[in-house]
Amino acid sequence: MSRTPREIAELTRRMVEGDEEVVLADLFAEDGVMRFPFTAPGMPAELAGRETIRAFYGALGGQGRRALDIEGVDLIVRETDDPEVIVTEIEHHGRSRATGGPYRFRALGVVRVRDGEIVSYDDYMDPVAMATILGRTSDLVAALSP
Repeated sequence: MSRTPREIAELTRRMVEGDEEVVLADLFAEDGVMRFPFTAPGMPAELAGRETIRAFYGALGGQGRRALDIEGVDLIVRETDDPEVIVTEIEHHGRSRATGGPYRFRALGVVRVRDGEIVSYDDYMDPVAMATILGRTSDLVAALSP
């Protein structure tokens, strides 16, 4: 089944929302690449290959999701002059179990889809904001300290 970039974006939104039928790695081409240009310490800057992506997220075991009560996920898709490439804004909000307070988190993605599969996904997330939401700013500070 060949999916459009917009359909891939919607599936990604559903995955963030918690739809267990959508597995991120399954949206990637066998040699697809996921990059994190603003990565946090201890996180890889790049995951190359569908099975590498699957293994990485499998090892996390949904730990970030367990720390959040996601109440909603919004998606904005921006088309580009390249029909394979879209820019996505995925924003989720709810309550952080770690802090007890409300949160709102947005990430931008530059996604290239070819033959219905993601061949590259540059995920621009703010690691400081994520650490704050997860109640882990002290871990982030410690990782950045000499």
